[in-house]
Amino acid sequence: MTAHKGTQNKIKPHQRKPEWLKIRPPSGSRYTWLKEKSRSLQLATVCEEAQCPNIGECWSGGTATFMVMGEVCTRGCRFCAVSTGNPNGWLDLDEPQNLAETIREAGWDYIVVTSVDRDDLPDGGAHHFARCITESLALNPDLMIEVLIPDFKGNKEHLKAVVDARPHVIAQNVETVERLTRTVRDQRAGYQQTLTCLAHVKEMNPDIFTKSSIMLGLGETDEEIHQCMKDLRTHGVDILTLGQYLRPSPKHIEVAKYVTPEKFQEWQDIAEKELGFLYCASGPLVRSSYRAGEYFIKNRITQQRNQANGQGSHSRQTQGEHIHVG
Repeated sequence: MTAHKGTQNKIKPHQRKPEWLKIRPPSGSRYTWLKEKSRSLQLATVCEEAQCPNIGECWSGGTATFMVMGEVCTRGCRFCAVSTGNPNGWLDLDEPQNLAETIREAGWDYIVVTSVDRDDLPDGGAHHFARCITESLALNPDLMIEVLIPDFKGNKEHLKAVVDARPHVIAQNVETVERLTRTVRDQRAGYQQTLTCLAHVKEMNPDIFTKSSIMLGLGETDEEIHQCMKDLRTHGVDILTLGQYLRPSPKHIEVAKYVTPEKFQEWQDIAEKELGFLYCASGPLVRSSYRAGEYFIKNRITQQRNQANGQGSHSRQTQGEHIHVG
């Protein structure tokens, strides 16, 4: 095997997608309600902005990933459908309260919040993001909240603002293998920067689950995927998602390969059985905040709450490693 065999045999421009990537168009009353509600309160959903293929499944089932701090990202990753530009410091100061009220009205017990990168703000938007968490939890005391955060340029103080808001899960996506990072991601992002960010979360609060995601089909090799997964585990990451990269438009980076469902299953087995991730959602249409992963995380958080309320602070042995529960 050549060192970079995965970079060869790009998908032809007019090649049809395989059957396993075909999806139903979104529909249903809850889908319609959430679409209208997000418009009326000027709340953005990453499901729409990033053209997620699971939008119909998740929204109809009552799950959505909200994108705070606007719809314009200061970074320009070559895989991402979100608009790039300079918001010039703009923030909707009513957004945290609007988000909290939407969650209450919908009756959700689990929500995912992400954001664009806001390098135009002195703190990268960390304190605004933290407000979105704290106000959502204040208005919805039983809510479980997962956040997919920027890397805040590696600034620990800014990261700590989000950690101190006490979300249940913090994700920061490595996106691709180390060799392809500079080709796929914005130059201000970094492979090691993401790993360090995730490690810092665990150092600041070991009770928070950490999570990351890898896109496949960008030209990576099996050896590189395996090393990336090992790097994430070495930096304390608990939960992993793997999904097929789908090109949003002709201006974005090309798809190198369509990975089969069987191969995704192999990676899931390696992640959970060999490397010790607490959970791995792996499949062609899996995305970072994929709904299947939500059920696992909800169960783990519920276990934490029950043990904390009934038995006090103690530690639990899980998958060969110590996880503190308090």
